Amino acid sequence: MKSFVFGHTELGLPIVGYKFGSLGPQVLILGGVHGDEIEGVVAANGLLEKFAQSFPYKLQMTLVPAFNLDGVLKKTRKNSNGVDLNRNLPSNDWTQDVQNPRYYPGPNACSESENKALVAYLKEKEPKFVLSLHSWKPLLNVNGRCKGFAEKVHEHTDYSIEEHIGYPTPGCLGTYCGLERDMPTLTYELERDMDLGKILTDHVPAIIEGLKVIEKEHN
Repeated sequence: MKSFVFGHTELGLPIVGYKFGSLGPQVLILGGVHGDEIEGVVAANGLLEKFAQSFPYKLQMTLVPAFNLDGVLKKTRKNSNGVDLNRNLPSNDWTQDVQNPRYYPGPNACSESENKALVAYLKEKEPKFVLSLHSWKPLLNVNGRCKGFAEKVHEHTDYSIEEHIGYPTPGCLGTYCGLERDMPTLTYELERDMDLGKILTDHVPAIIEGLKVIEKEHN
């Protein structure tokens, strides 16, 4: 395991990332894109603990447990500029026109330092799989060719697999990576307000089983 500075928040705080493995496809896991979705942060840290103990996979893993660190610390969905980072990516459908300020996409696409760091990473590494850990209602939102991962997680959690989340999400990671750049992306929506212990006992192992599918598909 090697820790590194993935980027910086708009407040200037370092966004800490962790690297595991030196062989196989690049994989990126993000937690805390929305700072008030603590379930994703817990899942990411649960994975961090497991990987720190043992990482026997042929994957080059980058794990960022608290991508929107300012929002995590403030317990807010958006970053310190009041921008929804999952509506701020420079996808072809990015728009400044939103009806709900909850989804404010920023003054322009990729205006936020967090997403500038993310886009730079994506351009350099071109990951074969991206996992973004959120919380809402239980579902696995697939964008691109990652149904094998989703089906394995479904076996363990019974979470539904959906290609559409049910409402427009311009400027989101799934569109930017999974649909526009052939970087298959799964948005893992953990049940909001679920028992945090169940995330560690049920969902972290399910994610690990899903990652074994990614390993097998690319090796």
